[in-house]
Amino acid sequence: MVKIGLTGGIGTGKTFLSKHFVDMGIPVYYADEEAKKLYRQSAFLADMRQVFPDEKLWLPDGSLNMQQLSLSFADEDFLQRLSRFVHPYVMRDFERWAIEQNTAAVMMESAILYEYGLDKHFDKIIVADAPESLRIRRIQVRNPHLTEADIRQRMSRQMPQEEKCSRADLVVCTGETYAEGLSLL
Repeated sequence: MVKIGLTGGIGTGKTFLSKHFVDMGIPVYYADEEAKKLYRQSAFLADMRQVFPDEKLWLPDGSLNMQQLSLSFADEDFLQRLSRFVHPYVMRDFERWAIEQNTAAVMMESAILYEYGLDKHFDKIIVADAPESLRIRRIQVRNPHLTEADIRQRMSRQMPQEEKCSRADLVVCTGETYAEGLSLL
C-alpha cells in the first residue's frame, strides 16, 4: 500500500484537493478531524492527564476544558508539548485506519506533516500551494472574524510554504491559474 501525505499551509486548498483524490478512489484521512475525536476518548484523556496534570485544562468533573485548551494554543511551548503528545496517537490511528481501507493507496491530509517529522511515515508527499494573497482571501471568506494580522500570525507558526514545496515529491497549484483560485474554495 502506498501512503501519501498531503500538506500545505493554511488556505492552500488541501481539503479541496483531497476531494479529487477521494473521487479517484483514494481514501483520505483528515488528521485535524481525527485528532479532535481523540479528545473524546477516555483512554486518550487519561494518558493526557498524566502528561499535563498541572495544566488548567481540566474541569471539576475530570473532563477536558476545550475552551482553556484553545486559549493554551497561544503558548508556543505548550503547543509544542501538546503536539508531541498528540501526534503519535494520530499516526497510530492513521496506520490502523489505513489497513482497514484495503486499497492500493491511502492519503493523510495534514497541514503539519513536515513541522513534526510526520513526513517520514509516507511514501510520497504532495504539497498544495497558492499565492499568499489568495490564501489570505480564502481564510477571510471562511473565517470573517479573523483579521489579516491574525491570519499572518497563524501562517507564521507553520513552516514557510516555499520550504514545503521544495521538499515535496509533487506540488499542486490551487492558485489563480487553477480555476481562478477555485472560487476561493
